[in-house]
Amino acid sequence: MREEPISEGAGTGQATLRILAAGGGVTLQDAGRHGFLRYGITPAGPMDPLAHATANRALDNPPGATLIEVSLGGLSLTTAGAAVDVALAGGDLRIDLDGRALPGAVALTLRPGARLTLRAGRGGAWCSLAVAGEIAVAPVLGSTATHTRSGLGGLHGRGLLAGDTLAIRTPRASVGDPCRLAAPWLHRPPDVIRVVLGPQDDLFAASVHDAFLAGPWRIGPRGDRMASFLEGPSLQARSHDIVSDGIAMGAIQVPGSGQPLVLMADRQPTGGYPKIATVIGADLGRLAQAQAGTALRFAAVDLAQAVAARRAERDALVPDIRREPVLRTEFPSEFLLGTNLIDGVVG
Repeated sequence: MREEPISEGAGTGQATLRILAAGGGVTLQDAGRHGFLRYGITPAGPMDPLAHATANRALDNPPGATLIEVSLGGLSLTTAGAAVDVALAGGDLRIDLDGRALPGAVALTLRPGARLTLRAGRGGAWCSLAVAGEIAVAPVLGSTATHTRSGLGGLHGRGLLAGDTLAIRTPRASVGDPCRLAAPWLHRPPDVIRVVLGPQDDLFAASVHDAFLAGPWRIGPRGDRMASFLEGPSLQARSHDIVSDGIAMGAIQVPGSGQPLVLMADRQPTGGYPKIATVIGADLGRLAQAQAGTALRFAAVDLAQAVAARRAERDALVPDIRREPVLRTEFPSEFLLGTNLIDGVVG
């Protein structure tokens, strides 16, 4: 992964984000490109919609505003020209500002020349990095969401790379020092994922339904923004070949191998394998944040329960997100040498 040298801004008053290093899967995402599935264009959008909305809410951005979605490949960036507030929310990735460790859900003012770095951490797979202002990229079919397989949206239809720059319209800078975001709803252990059975659950015998819900399942090593692959009991349908129909995010498709996959943000528009169940909207982020090797099981709920869970998720984001000071717990030599530890001498 190539890294760009860091330099301070020239004080232009216009904030520009500069990507210093980026792993695979780092993209610009808004709430998604909706209304075009009939034409074979899937929405893309965030892998973890709740984290996306939380990061934007923390900065008083519109809930679907464009932000940077960071994968386990990591990201390092700075700002030039002017300071700008940023907020991060999602998985428990390692986040640091100029070497100082920060919590996984945090807001701060990123000043010119300061380096913000995200790396894979103890848990979680995706982090949403919102900016106070508007990331200046042109929408495609009404959305800035990046769909890399089709080359739509984002920055030139691709993931972000070292050396890329992103202009920020009407940047705001008022947060100051890093503050922890009080967002307990982001704590979502992935041990149980709720699903609504169907739409082709009738193609599976009752014993297969039982096996599906009993598990255990494990997130396989394969997986990206298109799908999460599951390892567990073999699910055999009466027929693994159906008339292709539309695919919703969270659809659990069962190919002839019997090993299911959960289709995610960059899924294909249609599919010809039966779908035994669909992950409810409120648990999409819970599943997306599960790293390879994570054990989980599925629990069936009805439509009313799925809607109630989605409403509870929405209601959690209505009040302002409280900010709490981040106390320094690490004192590297550079910090100590730059601090006046003696305030006068007593004779």
